[in-house]
Amino acid sequence: MKIFDVTVAVSETVPIYAGDPTVSVTAAKSISGGDTANVSQIAFGVHTGTHVDAPNHFIDGAKRVHEIDPQKLVGPCRVVQVPEDVVAIEPEHVGDLEGVSRVIFRSRNSAFWSQPELGFRKDFTFITPATAKLLVENGIVLVGIDYLSIEKSGSPGHPVHVTLLEKEVVILEGVDLRKVEPGDYDLICMPLKYEGGGGDGSPARTVLIQK
Repeated sequence: MKIFDVTVAVSETVPIYAGDPTVSVTAAKSISGGDTANVSQIAFGVHTGTHVDAPNHFIDGAKRVHEIDPQKLVGPCRVVQVPEDVVAIEPEHVGDLEGVSRVIFRSRNSAFWSQPELGFRKDFTFITPATAKLLVENGIVLVGIDYLSIEKSGSPGHPVHVTLLEKEVVILEGVDLRKVEPGDYDLICMPLKYEGGGGDGSPARTVLIQK
């Protein structure tokens, strides 16, 4: 058994989706400063690094992140390789979904994580509305991608997000698949459980297990 940690760490250097809150990681208390313990403080938007989108992200009044069915977050998952020259993931790039309930797309995006200093990239590979519809029709419960959004930047009306979230499909964004080959794995994806705010998403420690 091999475990791949595909989580992008929350840090002050991680790329942030355009317009989202920036990250602050500080030491609130330190032993070296005379305190009895080290205590850190972090502040960031809930769509930072590797994270999930809850239905309430784009559908006001829908389920919030603490209401996501945990069974959707753990279980068999297929990593699908997208050709390097593909920017828009169309239905023909998805492959056979028989017996598959969770899908993560591995694309040219994964290489972006090697250069975080370049900041947020708008030229990332994304899935199209037709592909989102196909995934819903095939009963997929979780869809992931290897950059900070599953949908083309600036899409009017956000049809990909809405198509998935209105059916309560979990969206997993920002996974780091540089060391992961396409194939079948077991997924464990654990977003923070919190209440308050919009409940629209959460960073999620995420691993893929190869048996």
